[in-house]
Amino acid sequence: SGSAMAERLSVLLPTYNERDNLPLVVWLLVRTFRHSGIDFEIIIIDDGSPDGTQEVAKELEKIYGSDKIVSWVVISVLLSSGTAYIHGMKHATGNFIVIMDADLSHHVSLCFMYGGFILKQKEGNFDIVSGTRYRGNGGVYGWDLKRKLISRGANFLTQVLLRPGASDLTGSFRLYRKEVLQKLMEKCVSKGYVFQMEMIVRARQLGFTIGEVPISFVDRVYGESKLGGNEIVSFLKGLLTLFATT
Repeated sequence: SGSAMAERLSVLLPTYNERDNLPLVVWLLVRTFRHSGIDFEIIIIDDGSPDGTQEVAKELEKIYGSDKIVSWVVISVLLSSGTAYIHGMKHATGNFIVIMDADLSHHVSLCFMYGGFILKQKEGNFDIVSGTRYRGNGGVYGWDLKRKLISRGANFLTQVLLRPGASDLTGSFRLYRKEVLQKLMEKCVSKGYVFQMEMIVRARQLGFTIGEVPISFVDRVYGESKLGGNEIVSFLKGLLTLFATT
């Protein structure tokens, strides 16, 4: 039903060495959006991958048409930092922006099938809709205990220190109103893992409304996870900086 959403949705997909995952994630998105009658575009922002991700992105652009798939290359130090999003946002024509990972850890179709994120946005006219692994029937699959403990621990610490009013702060699957995302990007200074968290904290400070949708998070299908020991240290540092400055 096209009437459900007359708006246009821009999906920002930051990639680094995702040539195996990219065709699948794009196919899933395209199929789901078409099925739900959602007007969309997918913006692939590649961080100079050496594995040929850009070539795959260009092929996808040809297959689906450049009104639906656009790919850019940015060279930033850390893919998960805001650089990719700022770059992608410049080119986004949608009035809603979805940010997600390209590694298939996010259940694409579940979140958009029959509305999902979009329905939730309509429901409360939210500025941000965030996927949460910690509510309702959300969950994490394929993670070992250490990963789960780190993720839960990080989330718990954040809840205690920052009281953000959202249950999953380190997740990177979210829908934003474009102008809200722009305002937040101007304010956010964090890099890496903390960036997602700061976005929510700043959103609360600025009085933006946040809705949540339970999601299942499945560990990466191909490739290595990017969360190592140094990521955890920088996360804690970032958390404390945020605590000190908000």
